Amino acid sequence: MDVTEPVVRTASGLVRGRRNAAGIAAFLGIPFAEPPVGDLRFAAPHPARAWDGTREATAFGPPPPQSAYAVTPAPAPAPGTDPDDWLTVNVFTPDPGAAGLPVMVWIYGGAYRAGSSSLPGYDGTPFAQQNVVLVTFNHRVGVEGYAQLPGVPANRGLLDQVAALRWVRDNIAAFGGDPGRVTVFGESAGAGAIAALLVMPDAAGLFGRAIAQSVPSTFFSPALAADITAAIAAAAGLPATAAAFRTADPARLTAAADAVRPGDYLGRWGPVAYTPTPFSPVVDGEVLPVAPWRAVAAGAARHVDLITGHTRDEYRLFMQAYGLQGKITAELASDALACLGPSTPAGAEASYRVAYPDADPEALFELVHTDWLFRMPTLHLAQGHAASGGRTFLYEFRYPAPAGGLGACHAIDVPLAFGSYAGLGQTLFGPEPPAAAVALGDLMRAQWVAFAADGDPGWPRYTPGSRMTRIFDDPPDVAGYPEKASLHLWDQHRFGVLDLESETAR
Repeated sequence: MDVTEPVVRTASGLVRGRRNAAGIAAFLGIPFAEPPVGDLRFAAPHPARAWDGTREATAFGPPPPQSAYAVTPAPAPAPGTDPDDWLTVNVFTPDPGAAGLPVMVWIYGGAYRAGSSSLPGYDGTPFAQQNVVLVTFNHRVGVEGYAQLPGVPANRGLLDQVAALRWVRDNIAAFGGDPGRVTVFGESAGAGAIAALLVMPDAAGLFGRAIAQSVPSTFFSPALAADITAAIAAAAGLPATAAAFRTADPARLTAAADAVRPGDYLGRWGPVAYTPTPFSPVVDGEVLPVAPWRAVAAGAARHVDLITGHTRDEYRLFMQAYGLQGKITAELASDALACLGPSTPAGAEASYRVAYPDADPEALFELVHTDWLFRMPTLHLAQGHAASGGRTFLYEFRYPAPAGGLGACHAIDVPLAFGSYAGLGQTLFGPEPPAAAVALGDLMRAQWVAFAADGDPGWPRYTPGSRMTRIFDDPPDVAGYPEKASLHLWDQHRFGVLDLESETAR
C-alpha cells in the first residue's frame, strides 16, 4: 500500500486517500448513498452505485442545503465536486492496514437545519491519533431532511444516518476498524438524533455505544410537523406537497424555512415557539415509532452503553446570539416559565422562584430554557437508561468560556473534544485557548476514546441511587449530580412528543 496515498477497497469500489501532516490517513467525500435529487429527492436514501477504477477521496463532499442561520457556516464545496452529492462519508484512520480498531462515528448538530462534516472543527485527526477510526458524514437537514410531506418518508435525515451506519458496518474493516465496536457520538441536534437512533428499529445493531452531548427535548408529532411545513410552503409560495417541493430550488425552500419564525406561532406551536428552529425528528410511528425517553426507560436501549451529559449554562449562547441579555423583563420571564416550566402544585414560576431565590427575571428566563431544552431531557435520558439496566455515565461541563461572558454555554464541549479552536472555538476561547481548556479537552477526548475502546470512560456509572457525575471543570471532579434544584423541579415531568398547541407525552 502506498504510504502517502493509501488505496482501500470499499463495497462500491476503490478509493484513494491521503496521509496528512500528522500521519493520519484521511479518506474524504466517499458516497454512501446516491445524490438525493431528481426522482430521489425527499426519498429514503438509495445505496451508492459502484464505480470503476480508483476514486479520489481527497476532498469533502458538498454540504446539504441548509439554513443561513448556522452558527458556523459550512465551507464552500471543493472545486470539481458534484454539487448534488450531499451524502458522503469521511474516514480518518491511523492505519488502513490494521484490524479491530474501535470506531467512532460523529453526527453533527446544527438545530436540525444546518451542519456539514466539512467544518474545520470536525477534523478527525486528534481522535485518530489515539488509535481509533473516526468517521464523519453528511446527512440531510432542514426541509430536505425533516419537512413533513404526504407520500414521502418522514425523518429523511435520520434515515441518512442509518444508511451511513450501514456503510460503516459493511466497509470500516477495510480501513482498520472493527464493525462490531462502533460508538456514535454527537452534540445538540446530533445528540437528539442519537436519542432517536437508540429507539429506531432500523438502527438496531449498528452501534454498541453512544455519547449524546446536550440532548434536545424537541420531538414533533406529525400534525405539528405538517403545520410547520405548511407555513414554510406558504412562505415559499408553494403547495405543501412532495411534487411541488421536489421541483423547487433547494435554496428557495431553505430561504422560506429561514423566513418562518417559530415565535410568531406561540398560540399554535406551543413550546416550539421558544426554540431557534422549526425542525426536529418526527414521531411518525414508522421511521421513528416513539419519542426516546419512555422507550429507553422501558429497556429499548439497555444493550447500548451510554454517556450523556450537558453544559451548565446551555442557553447562555442563545441569549447572546439573539441579543436577549439585558432585555428580559419580568413579564417575559413569567411567560417563559409558564410555557416551558414543569407542572408543579405551586406552578412553575412560583416553584422556580423558591428553588432559585436569588435569580432575577433574566436568570430565571435563561434557567427554564436551559432546563427544558437541554439539561433535563439529557438527565432524564440518563435516568431512564440506568433504571432499565443499561450501563450509563453522566457528565456536566462547567468550565466557563473565557470570552464574552458566555459561561459553560451550549456547544463549548465540541471544540474542546475535537481539539479544534477555529470558528466557534475561537469565539469561545479567543485566539489562544487557555492551557486549562486544552487540558480539559484532551481529558474529554481521552475518556471518549476509552469508552469507545472498552466501555469504561474512567468515572463511576450513573445509578438512580448514587447519581455520580463527571464534572468537566478546572480541576475535573466526580460528584453527585450538581443541579439538584432543577432535578427536583422536573422530577415528575415526562418528556415526550410536542403537538399542536400543547405538549403531549407518548
